[in-house]
Amino acid sequence: MLTGARDPILVPEVSQHEVNLQQGFTGTELLLFGALLTPEGSRAAQDYDIVVVLKGPTRSIVLREKQKIAGIWINAASTELRSAPAYYAIASTRPISEIVDDKTAAIYELGLKWLQLSPIGAINPEEQARFAAGLVDLNRRHGLYREDEGGVKVSEQVLYQARIGLPSSVPTGAYTAETFAISNGRVVASASSQVEVRKQGVELAIAHFSDDYGFAYGLLAVVVSVGMGWLAGRLFALV
Repeated sequence: MLTGARDPILVPEVSQHEVNLQQGFTGTELLLFGALLTPEGSRAAQDYDIVVVLKGPTRSIVLREKQKIAGIWINAASTELRSAPAYYAIASTRPISEIVDDKTAAIYELGLKWLQLSPIGAINPEEQARFAAGLVDLNRRHGLYREDEGGVKVSEQVLYQARIGLPSSVPTGAYTAETFAISNGRVVASASSQVEVRKQGVELAIAHFSDDYGFAYGLLAVVVSVGMGWLAGRLFALV
């Protein structure tokens, strides 16, 4: 009871609770910040490690592995994951391996290595690890999975902040920004905030049109593609 009374309280905040994807959106940066206080509201009496995680939205996904046969790339093995975050970013005051042990990291999913990417159905553990590593690598190259060891700055044992970038390809949906205060390998406090990423303007109209009139949208896309190809051919013929 005495130990629990000394545990700090986190007061988190996010610079933007809504991110609007409009025409010309090239990405943005979120500032995750807040305060670390004692239950009495004063400055924390010791140094804590801070870890922030921005994650979402979670969805099922089918992964297919390509294999080159006779000089042609074809789909080979595949698996379906029950839940995988479309976006995941983590920042910490120092490397996660120096803050918590593997068990605690796995429980709180602190790091790409510890994401719970559960497959649907039975699968060989080695094959599961290969597919999971492939998904993480693909999303890292697209800027959708990020790790920033040392990305959290703490001032005067009270204020913390971390900057996390969202790429232009960031998926729409509900995101959760979680903050963890850690001392001696133990999570002593946690708190979360919500962020909504949504389309606006022309992008929103196109998304609604494609959802409501799928056939017409596909037909229009083909017509536009053919028209652009014909126009490009005519322009090159004039050069």
